[in-house]
Amino acid sequence: MMKEKPSGLQRIIKATGYSMVGMKAAWKHEAAFRQEVCLLLLLVPLGFMLGRTGTERALLLGVCLLVIITELLNSAVEAVVDRMGTEQDPLAARAKDLGSAAVFVSLAAVVLVWAFVAYDRFLQ
Repeated sequence: MMKEKPSGLQRIIKATGYSMVGMKAAWKHEAAFRQEVCLLLLLVPLGFMLGRTGTERALLLGVCLLVIITELLNSAVEAVVDRMGTEQDPLAARAKDLGSAAVFVSLAAVVLVWAFVAYDRFLQ
């Protein structure tokens, strides 16, 4: 007989626990994640100072969180690919390259959003 899955508040508590385990694993095993979290910690206060409206602040901080999300997903893809084996495989390489490209695009989004907000704030 199958064990009942938790529901309601119990499910939320368990899911939060699993998420914290994932965050700890990313911090322990992923140098890029650590670097991006440090960048986030630097940019959050700057985002509150640079943004003049709630919308600007949400854009500045939201795009930084997008980098963290993308890095976590990229790390998950890499872990699964690495779990499948160490031999060279074109599809495995493509999966890793696509994950890396996604992180690159999210970092480019940070640069663009911050540049546009800074332009509006200081040069207009």
